[in-house]
Amino acid sequence: MTKQPRELALLAESGRLLASVFELLDRTPLAGRSTLQINEMVERFIVEELQARPASKGQYGYGFVLNSSVNDVVCHGVPSPSSVLADGDIVNFDITLEKNGYIADSSKTYLVGEVHPAARKLVRTTYEALWMGIRAVRPGARLGDIGWAIERHAKKNGYSVVREYCGHGIGRDMHEEPQITHFGRPGTGLALREGMVFTIEPMLNRGRRSVRTEADGWTVVTRDGSLSAQFEHTVAVTATGVSVLTLRPDERAA
Repeated sequence: MTKQPRELALLAESGRLLASVFELLDRTPLAGRSTLQINEMVERFIVEELQARPASKGQYGYGFVLNSSVNDVVCHGVPSPSSVLADGDIVNFDITLEKNGYIADSSKTYLVGEVHPAARKLVRTTYEALWMGIRAVRPGARLGDIGWAIERHAKKNGYSVVREYCGHGIGRDMHEEPQITHFGRPGTGLALREGMVFTIEPMLNRGRRSVRTEADGWTVVTRDGSLSAQFEHTVAVTATGVSVLTLRPDERAA
């Protein structure tokens, strides 16, 4: 479950490369582009520019490089030529990358054009909740501390936390132990140890937390049609706290 220094260095390199994919998205105009066009752009960048492997493609039979979850889609949205992003949308891109046998996983919710203040607040609060969870990571802390920090911030702002999907350990495999829930009670659950690597990826809904899976078997949406947002980072437990392996340059500056 814990990673050795060499493994941590390789995971950090995968994380650095994945952060550069989001830099590409940051400077890409999204309005008017289909989610399939964005998927193809990201695949070319990962394969040709980064000389890496898009780890989601082929995983569990999934045929694309990223998940594109628009508005009321909670997660696992499938890229499509008919899904064209428009002014006012919010969209989460969830991307994995493997380099030298080690996988990093991250996601970011983007605001497309002029977004309603209520949607903007949901996205901002979800990002804040991610960091509440990250700041709870340190040796000796418990998994419940992470979930409690996230859920407390979500509820304080009037949002619900999706419970069906969680973060996960990561390394040579995309999904390893432990599972990282985004709700919980402080002081409960597995104790964190130096060298553990996992994702934290809260999904917050503007309405109720209930979700359903659409007929394609992938796309998960809110049952009540409310907006949903998500952010994700891959983190490592260090001797003194936490290292965010997928940290983006704009976040370093902040």
